[in-house]
Amino acid sequence: MVKHQPLQQVYEKQLCLSFLTGIYGCRWKRYQRSHDNSSKWECAWFIILCSTFSLLLFWAYFWLEAHNDYNQFNWLLYNRSGEWKDGTVPILATTAVGFSYITFLMILALCHISLGQQLNLYWIHKIGVLAALITTVSGVVSISDVWGDEWDIILISLQSTGPFLHIGALAAVTALGWLVAGHVIRAGRTKIHMIVLLVYLSVLLVLYMAPLAITSPCIMDRNSLKPRPDVIGRRGAPMNLFILFIKASVVPTLLYSLDGVPFLMRDRTLRRTTNIAKVFPDKQHEDASLFNWTEIRSLNAGQWFLESDPYWTVGSLTGRDRNRMGNLTVCSLVEMLRLTARANRSALLNLHRPPPEHPHYKTWIMDTLWAVQRSGISQKRVTWTPDTDRGRVRGLQQTSLEKLSVEELRHRGISSLTLRYSQASNKDIQDFLVNNMSVMVYPVNEPWLYSVLWCSGVPSVSSDAPQVLRKVPYPIWLMSPYEYLPIFHYDQTESPFIYGMQNYNPEQIMLSAVTRRPSRDVNIMKEKLIFSEVSNGVTNTDEHLYPENGYDIGQYK
Repeated sequence: MVKHQPLQQVYEKQLCLSFLTGIYGCRWKRYQRSHDNSSKWECAWFIILCSTFSLLLFWAYFWLEAHNDYNQFNWLLYNRSGEWKDGTVPILATTAVGFSYITFLMILALCHISLGQQLNLYWIHKIGVLAALITTVSGVVSISDVWGDEWDIILISLQSTGPFLHIGALAAVTALGWLVAGHVIRAGRTKIHMIVLLVYLSVLLVLYMAPLAITSPCIMDRNSLKPRPDVIGRRGAPMNLFILFIKASVVPTLLYSLDGVPFLMRDRTLRRTTNIAKVFPDKQHEDASLFNWTEIRSLNAGQWFLESDPYWTVGSLTGRDRNRMGNLTVCSLVEMLRLTARANRSALLNLHRPPPEHPHYKTWIMDTLWAVQRSGISQKRVTWTPDTDRGRVRGLQQTSLEKLSVEELRHRGISSLTLRYSQASNKDIQDFLVNNMSVMVYPVNEPWLYSVLWCSGVPSVSSDAPQVLRKVPYPIWLMSPYEYLPIFHYDQTESPFIYGMQNYNPEQIMLSAVTRRPSRDVNIMKEKLIFSEVSNGVTNTDEHLYPENGYDIGQYK
């Protein structure tokens, strides 16, 4: 007589797997999961997700390195909108949120692949991925239109971050090597998996060849390091005018009043940096050069700095400095040069010629020279930038804001250059220095850029953040060629993919291949086997049988 025993089903909780499939594809139940191959549509969505992640990674890196020029970006926005505001805050916030979200989805997708689960992205996530992709593409296009020359900072920053990015990329590819190796072996030689393998090997080859393209002036002999570059305050930053002049050399931008007084003003109008909207509301949009010196002197030019904090430095000011700054007026060139001479500093004059209708349109050079003479500063401490009328200012130091050949500089009697960092390559700097041409680079606000230029041998830099650069006692990193080459040779001695192939368990591969595509016939045969063993009085079975069916068989009697 056959005695039937009740079959006891014991469900093993899979909380981690439920979390992964639930968050990624809203598949919280066991019967919703599958080890079958993902559809071509879902594979396409995975490619879109990877593309979005890569683009956001590039976008985030760009804004991280562009921190050196945030003030320039805000200035461009001001010229377009007429309102001064920090436009980087919403960009950085949305980038951080989008990158975190897409990175989280990427991690979930890779976990699905490693566990052999289907890639079924939930429709809400698909909308989020598309929104992140479209927003990032729009941002890239907009920056190319408004701020296209800033893309140069990516190649320049690689001189500082290249070796470390290479190590990080090798670590990431090594981690993915196990995943790719196991996935390709389990899947067999299908077209899609061969494409995945080909892409992976291509990336691997590029990484192996990358050190040949990584060049940095900081890969040098420590004994060849030049003295620390001088830091010159640019446009009164960051503590503005009188407070800064005591602490650093300066690069002021000059305009000329209606009665011929040279004064410090970067803007063409007085609306942003003074309280002209309250004092002369009907004239706030007029050119600053069309006001006489008495009118300009009556305006407050310090309160805006405390309220807008354009260089993010107000928090570091003492109460005494705040009071002094709150009562500042527009500074004349004579006052600035007197303070510069008293502090034993130097000044590089950036001049803007008055408009043609200005009464001093033809005499602006003489007005400037007269102000220099009245200040009492030594002419050797004043540098002249305009190419016009250099013959009349031979007593001043001569510099060029244009990148010219050495022969042309000597022909014009110029012994120094003032270049934007994107114009000053390491080779150009070395050529100018060999020919006794001094080079000053601007704007240099970040320690990493200051370190790269220090290694290049630049004598001086112009900065909006001199208080930050003064805290850099040594280049951030310095590595001799004898230290650099062995490190990257060691990183490339083993292929992470081959290593993963060699260490992948063959038994796990066979088991994965067997359980990967369960069919209805196989399930029926399993059930017959179970009940047959029950009928014959079998009392124990393996507790880990058939987890893919949604239940486990425990003990039954």
